[in-house]
Order: sequence, then structure tokens, then C-alpha cells
Amino acid sequence: MRVDELLAEGLTRSFEFFPPKSDEESAVLEQSLLDLDSLEPSFVSVTYRGGRESRQRTFDLVTEIQQAGHVTAMAHLICVGHRRDEMRDLLKNYLDAGVNNVMALGGDLPEEPALASSEFTYALELIELVREVGEFCVGVGAHPQGHPRSKDLASDRKHLARKLEAADFAVTQFFFEPDEWVRLVSELADLGVEKPVLPGIMPVTTLSGVKRMATMGASVPASLVERLEVANARGGAPAVRAEGILAATELCARLLESGAPGLHFYTLNRSTATREIYHALFT
Repeated sequence: MRVDELLAEGLTRSFEFFPPKSDEESAVLEQSLLDLDSLEPSFVSVTYRGGRESRQRTFDLVTEIQQAGHVTAMAHLICVGHRRDEMRDLLKNYLDAGVNNVMALGGDLPEEPALASSEFTYALELIELVREVGEFCVGVGAHPQGHPRSKDLASDRKHLARKLEAADFAVTQFFFEPDEWVRLVSELADLGVEKPVLPGIMPVTTLSGVKRMATMGASVPASLVERLEVANARGGAPAVRAEGILAATELCARLLESGAPGLHFYTLNRSTATREIYHALFT
């Protein structure tokens, strides 16, 4: 099914994965997919960082999931480092494989200089090409704290509104305060855009993860850091993990109370924390 159709039917539960690079990573992902299948996800998405090898890994994983027939799969696309003809061919290949859900993203600059050139500047241009190629459902990225390259929050919201006018829904970067999602949706509504915005969830389960989260695009609030430090003093790493999962569960519950259309979990290809949060919320 199309993701926008799934959202129209009611609350969605979705999980995000990245393509494995080794046999060991493949085994971990395969087990996670089996574990999460019992939760009956609405859809799953597969990331893509750029470059021919990464593009093929994403394509292979997305089409494998889609053709297995258990769950709807969504492919990530990035415009950085791509020519229009190259992207057009990729989109046609997805349609031929039965994949009609894509995330249109700007993307980070590739590490390989040869891949840095692009015929796209903004994700909006990629969305327009997707619409030209076929009947896709298109998602876009949203940043509750503002995109790192935005000059200010007001311009960020206007740019996001333009993207959402052309797309069907958005998925946010992970965040830790429910009011951030509420504010984002309210500011979009003030700009006349009321398409679904799925909150992205990633629990902090280690103290070392606090700094890593900041480099990935969202700072961990001081109140949550304090909770984790108290837990560490009380019971070490296991207590930190339990507190982080509890905090993520509380965040999800408050988001659902605030009218979130679903929950999108960043799994890092592992299922345990996601399953614990899911069972606490829905069983």
C-alpha cells in the first residue's frame, strides 16, 4: 500500500533500517526483521547515504522486503551527487519492482569528491522529478529543531512547508521533547500545511550515545541527561538502558496523546529496544 493510504486508515507504526555491509550485519538485520514482523508494522523504510554501492544495497533490501509481501517498504532517495537521468532510471526500476513509496531527501555531501557534484540542489527538485516519473507516494524529512543548514527556524519552516505541499507526508529527525513536535505541526498549520508529520523516535540507551545524538542532528535535553546519569549512579549500564527506554516510552505516549498520526522508530537495525517500547505502549 501507499504510506499516505496507511496514514489515512489510522495510527501507523513504522521502523527504519540501513542496508548491511557485511555478513554479520546481514545476520543481525535478518533477525531484527523477524522479531519486528510480529509487531505488524505499517511500513518499513531503508536509508541510503549515496554512491553506487550504497544505492544498490538499498535497492536490493527494499525490493526484497517489498516482494516478500509481509510489509510495505519505502526507499530513501537523496539528491546530492545524482544526475537527473540517473535518478529517473532508479525510480523506474523501483516501479518495476513494485515499490511506490519513497523518501525524497537532500542528503549529506558524499565522502568521495567525485560524487559531490549534483544536478539537484534541493529535495524539492527531487520531489518534482519523482512526480514526473510515476505514481509514487512521497515522504520528506523534517527537523523539529530546524535543519542544520537553515539560517533560522522561520525560514526552515517555510522551506518545509513548500516541500510538504509537493509531497504526501513527513518524517521527523529524532527528538526528545513532545512539545517540539507539537510546535512543528502548529507552525506548519499556520503556513497552511496540514499533511501528516510522523515523529521519529530513537531512545538514548547509553551515556556515550548522548554526544553521538548531538552530532546526528538533535541535542539531548539536560533533563534527560540528568535522568541517565542518576540511573548510571544507581545501577550502571543496565539501569541507563532501562531509563532511556522508559523516557522514550513516555515521549511516545505523550505524542500519541497530542495527536501524532503514528510513530516511526529508528532501529539502528536492532529490535530489542523498539520491541520493549512497543509492548509498553500497545500491549
